[in-house]
Amino acid sequence: MLDDKDIQKLSSILATKADMQEIRKEFKADIQEVRQDLESNFLVLRSDIEDVKKDVEGLRESIQGMMVAVDNLAKVISDLRLEYAAISTQLTRHERWIKQIAEKVGLNLAME
Repeated sequence: MLDDKDIQKLSSILATKADMQEIRKEFKADIQEVRQDLESNFLVLRSDIEDVKKDVEGLRESIQGMMVAVDNLAKVISDLRLEYAAISTQLTRHERWIKQIAEKVGLNLAME
């Protein structure tokens, strides 16, 4: 069995009800401080996320504009390619006609 001396030793080592209440108060204060820090950090983080979203939206609009410009440029290049093919065909036809005319007239076309 425990006698008064043993109980006195245990009381000096173990936490009392008052000690536990003090620890609980300190713990609540620490938790409240951590909670406030987290809330302020989350507010900053939300603000940063909103800024990033705005930046991404701006980039998206810029990329869309560039894609439209590239599409327009590709169309112009395609049109020029078709025009070049038509001009090349016409030039070949004209050269052939000029040679035929020169042969009928008896003219020698020299390259100088």
